[in-house]
Amino acid sequence: MPGKRTMRVRRVYDPPEDGDGVRVLVDRLWPRGLSKERAAVDEWPKELTPSTELRRWYHEDRTRYAEFRERYEAELAEPGPARALDRLLGLAKSDTVTLVTAVKDIDHSHVPTLVAALERGRPSG
Repeated sequence: MPGKRTMRVRRVYDPPEDGDGVRVLVDRLWPRGLSKERAAVDEWPKELTPSTELRRWYHEDRTRYAEFRERYEAELAEPGPARALDRLLGLAKSDTVTLVTAVKDIDHSHVPTLVAALERGRPSG
C-alpha cells in the first residue's frame, strides 16, 4: 500500500522472516556473538541511536527513563538523525521496515522513542 508506513520491531537474534522487508539495526553497538550474515541487516544508521554519552548516562541509573526519552527525542531532532528518520520514513512508504535490536527490555530502551518519532513522521523542512 503506497503511502502507508509499515514498521515492525524485532530482536536481531531472532531469525529473519519473509515479511521483514528492510531490516534496520537500531543499536549503536554491533550485537554480541552475531555474524553479519545471521543478522541479515540491510541498514545500520548509527545516527538514529542514542549518543554514547546518553546511553552510558542512562545505563548508570535505569530510573531515569523519562528523562532519557526526553534527551533522546532532542537528539533525534538534530540534523543528522532527522535526515536518517526521513530516510526510514521514505523506505516505509514502499516496503515494510523492521527495526531490529539486541536489547532485552525493548519497552524500557530507546526503541519506543524511535518508533514514536517514526509514527509521528517529520514535517519537511
